Amino acid sequence: MLFDRIDYTISPLPRSEYENCTFKNCNFYNADLSNYIFRECVFDGCDLSLVAFRNTTLNDIRFLNCKVMGIQFQECNSFLLSFGFENCILKLSNFYKLKLKKTKFINCNLQEADLTETDLTSSIFENCDLYRAVFFGTNLEKADFRSSFNYSLDPERNRIKKARFSRLGIAGLLDKYNIEIE
Repeated sequence: MLFDRIDYTISPLPRSEYENCTFKNCNFYNADLSNYIFRECVFDGCDLSLVAFRNTTLNDIRFLNCKVMGIQFQECNSFLLSFGFENCILKLSNFYKLKLKKTKFINCNLQEADLTETDLTSSIFENCDLYRAVFFGTNLEKADFRSSFNYSLDPERNRIKKARFSRLGIAGLLDKYNIEIE
């Protein structure tokens, strides 16, 4: 089912289960989607900034070209939680302690996102801006950061075994030493 150009700030999305739905160019800004169920849905060109997802099921969700700023993803129902992001703005979003193995972040802005204690094993960060994103106690084993930039993470405080970085990005692993690399 397609939901196109609907402003849910004017009339809220009816409480229900949504499966195999596409939400295109919809406005959910500051909506309360707590306890909703979304399975195999696509959000394309939507504004989901500051949406409340308390106990919300997000199973096999694709976010494309969306503003997803300030979301507290750690409040979602963790059972079968899975999603991917492409061309999204995820500034100030919180993924604290989530299990997000193999999650794809493609061409995303994750500035100041909180990834503390998140399991991102084998996840892909392709061409992502990670300026001031917080990595602490995060499992980044086998994660791919080769095309991402502006990250700063401490290899002693995160698990990075077999993670992939570009030569230019290595500076982001040495920030804590306050050294100059030329």
